[in-house]
Amino acid sequence: MAMGRRKSEQQGTMFVAVAELPSTAGHPFYEKLNAALRALGFDRRVESACARFYHEKLGRPGIPPGVYFRMLMVGYFEGIDSERGIAWRVADSLSLRRFLGYELSQETPDHSSLSRVRRRLDSATHDQVFRLVLQGLVKAGLVKGQTIGLDATTLEANAAMRSIVRRQGVEGSGQSYEQYLTQLAQNAGIDEPTRSDLARLDRKRPKKGSNDDWQNPHDPDAKITKMKDGRTHLAHKVEHVVEMSGGPATAHVVPALLGVSLHGADEGDTKTGHRSVAEAFDHLAAGMQDASGELPAGLFEQAVADKGYHSNQSLLDFEALGMRPQISEPERGRRKWKGKADAQRAVYANRRRLKTAKGKRLQRERGEKLERSNAHLYESGGMRRTHLRGRTNILKRLIVHAAGYNLGLLMRALYGIGKPRTLQGAGKTLRAALDACPGRLLTAIARLIAILPTRMLRNHPTSQRHALRLVA
Repeated sequence: MAMGRRKSEQQGTMFVAVAELPSTAGHPFYEKLNAALRALGFDRRVESACARFYHEKLGRPGIPPGVYFRMLMVGYFEGIDSERGIAWRVADSLSLRRFLGYELSQETPDHSSLSRVRRRLDSATHDQVFRLVLQGLVKAGLVKGQTIGLDATTLEANAAMRSIVRRQGVEGSGQSYEQYLTQLAQNAGIDEPTRSDLARLDRKRPKKGSNDDWQNPHDPDAKITKMKDGRTHLAHKVEHVVEMSGGPATAHVVPALLGVSLHGADEGDTKTGHRSVAEAFDHLAAGMQDASGELPAGLFEQAVADKGYHSNQSLLDFEALGMRPQISEPERGRRKWKGKADAQRAVYANRRRLKTAKGKRLQRERGEKLERSNAHLYESGGMRRTHLRGRTNILKRLIVHAAGYNLGLLMRALYGIGKPRTLQGAGKTLRAALDACPGRLLTAIARLIAILPTRMLRNHPTSQRHALRLVA
């Protein structure tokens, strides 16, 4: 084969016919994802929900709502954290252009257009998209809703600690943190303190960084908190309500996400848990009502959570919602119950449930299923650090991100793959298995074939050749 040579730079053709533009087969995952969305009536129902935000005739037509929500879902499937990155990725990929319905000659939406549509649509409309996907999971038999799990994590805010200022109404209002330390140093007798003097003074202070005294002027909703890795940063708290009692079809897949809510990072789990569960119940009830409007028996019967959710009032709140909580109890020593008969009954009942075989099993499954949803959304999904400011803006993006997560669950149940890059490491996995134990060749090949989405590879000769090469 002769070596090809790159042509020297010269002026291109002035006009190119659309028929002469190159065309490639779309990504099999995104083609099947579009088929799943069509089965849900996604575009029709989304456009109906968004119609009230647009004029019927006046003005230039904006981005179709179906395109807007698909682009935010691309952020989950491709692990892109910012809307600017999503817009660049869509413009650069022929497969994603085809997923959105854009030809090569058409210009895809940029990040400013995404931001404009996000500000136009309210949180309730984004929530309808999440409910629509959740209804698809219910119809596929992937959600029962009898036992749920509750967990919270932190998202790093798009705001810096060095920018915090004193709150209004606090002594020294409007001061930056450095100005505040300088004033403290001068009060201590240091007329012209250096940066090392300020750092030394800050280390010795017993109490600092209170959310009651400090805020970030660019994102007042961000709260000072301790992150998972031990750093002190401005952050938001996100709470998940996860399906723990899925049917047989969900035995080998990630659990369904029934609700996602955003709170201040300084709010305790015991104060926000029952509110998140109530919102998730509304989501699921909208999709599980029958023709007569009745809900199935046993819906949201039990709630499983870690010890951060354990308190007298939180147990009573869960019981008020008609649930039997199974929450790990922290070591508090001997307790006094004088005048707290209801709290004593709730705590002892929760303690008895934890000691049963079912309670122990649910606590073992809790760490696996709850942490798995966090890993998919925030680690591989790219939302651990937010690029938006304001709790409402972040919640809108987060809701559609969670809808993409549930779509991935539906895709995995239908076609065997929940993300477009699932098969990238399949060859290395097979080779490692063969190197570790050559005698299990047939077992390794059988496992690889089991995860290959044969229905997705149909009518895609290139993908079939790659799959056969992996097996060979």
